[in-house]
Amino acid sequence: MSKRLSGKKIAKEIYGSIKEDIELNKITPKLVILLIGNDPAAEYYVQNLEKKGSKIGIKVETIILNVSIDQQSLLKKINTLNNDVQVNAVMLQKPLPSHINESEIVMQIDPGKDVDAFHPLNMGNLVLDREGFIPCTPAAVLELLKYYEIETNGKHIVIVGRSDIVGKPLANLLLRKSNLGNATITVCHSRTKDLTFHTKQADILIAAIGKPLFIKADMVSENAIVIDVGVNQIEDAKKGYRYVGDVDYEACFEKVSAITPVPGGIGTITTAMLLNNVLLAYKMQNKN
Repeated sequence: MSKRLSGKKIAKEIYGSIKEDIELNKITPKLVILLIGNDPAAEYYVQNLEKKGSKIGIKVETIILNVSIDQQSLLKKINTLNNDVQVNAVMLQKPLPSHINESEIVMQIDPGKDVDAFHPLNMGNLVLDREGFIPCTPAAVLELLKYYEIETNGKHIVIVGRSDIVGKPLANLLLRKSNLGNATITVCHSRTKDLTFHTKQADILIAAIGKPLFIKADMVSENAIVIDVGVNQIEDAKKGYRYVGDVDYEACFEKVSAITPVPGGIGTITTAMLLNNVLLAYKMQNKN
């Protein structure tokens, strides 16, 4: 196992597998993305999905909605997509305007088209270890563990962050009775006392707290494996801005046994796993 746990090779393999499956079965899965307003980061991510989808045979269509769209109009748009048999997957790109009730919107998306896996039914299937979508970032972490043959059985994994889209589902996945589970899990958060005590106990430390360069070298143990889920934009004197993770990569690199970079780590795999969920959605809808 290399010390730098790059996600690029993993993503390339996933894209190759998706493309091969699509070409073999002569299908064209379709994802529709709802983009509200003109957030630059969101636009960049959506454009990247469109390009990746085009290369591997997935049709990605983006519907741009006015930032002033009201709750009922958005719900109506989602309902139309739910009932469109040509649409296999629906994704609501964040951030959402403050006047939109996100929880109500998530509930409206057809669970069979919810490739982000935020619907309570999909979350329930995950907890109960039933067939269904896995949120893309936790799925990306599992792919990285599998690719680099990182042992989780009996290991102490500490997750810093308890979000509904990363921390909570990831904890449940790593608790499963499986080759990528059977771990002892500690979930830390903003109210955890003596955070460093807990992070230094980790055989595998997963940072998903959303704070740039938050995890320092004195917070990790010698020879720990560090997986950085965070993607944060910070100011840079030369470029204006740059992206960093939740972990101080440079400070931790020499101390730990392996670590993911940002960019080029988990985020790279996450995009691939979203498109993999689109293919899965097509298959689930066309079982017969």
